[in-house]
Amino acid sequence: MIQKVCFVTIGATAAFDALLRAVLNDDFFQALKALEYTTLLLQYGKNGPKILKECNVPVASGIANEYGVEVTGFDFNTKGLGQEMWSTKATEDRAEGVVISHAASLSGSGSILDALRIRVPLIVVPNTSLLHNHQVELAEELSKQGYLIHGHLEYVRDLHSGLPADIRGRKLPAALGESEVHRKKLQAWPPSNRGADPSGRGLAGVMDEEMGFYD
Repeated sequence: MIQKVCFVTIGATAAFDALLRAVLNDDFFQALKALEYTTLLLQYGKNGPKILKECNVPVASGIANEYGVEVTGFDFNTKGLGQEMWSTKATEDRAEGVVISHAASLSGSGSILDALRIRVPLIVVPNTSLLHNHQVELAEELSKQGYLIHGHLEYVRDLHSGLPADIRGRKLPAALGESEVHRKKLQAWPPSNRGADPSGRGLAGVMDEEMGFYD
């Protein structure tokens, strides 16, 4: 069977537990199955084991659940998440997957910039209880320009995602379905008219310049 990985990172310092819960429900697993994902790889933070137990989702390498999805994960990797990001990239025996990330790293390099650099579909989900509007605006602008999908935890409109009607438009499953279309028109990072990184401030610096934000 061809492997297809969905990698979810919720952060470490201020872990986004609501995002973890959102990818552990039946709707999301149904979407993974419908889109032929084989693996859900989680960077689940310090509260992860407790939340996995509450959601009755065992982490068992090599064992698929009732939806045919293997769930694996870890608290955090101090060496970075590069290896996990690359596990979503297509190879001879692996289909291209998706990265779902918290939005805290919009202000620096972090997981979002890593995913943009390796050019895989990326869904960014802001934690509106923690982020300032400026960071949310960056996520929205990056979405408008075709670099990523701005994910939401609330109900969203039908995105014609190709998912079964009973889960179409529901929170993250809709964004997961949209990523299948998005992968066909991924934009290269950094923007071609900006060079490597004129601001020296990573992702936020490039987008501040794009949007006209200056210190």
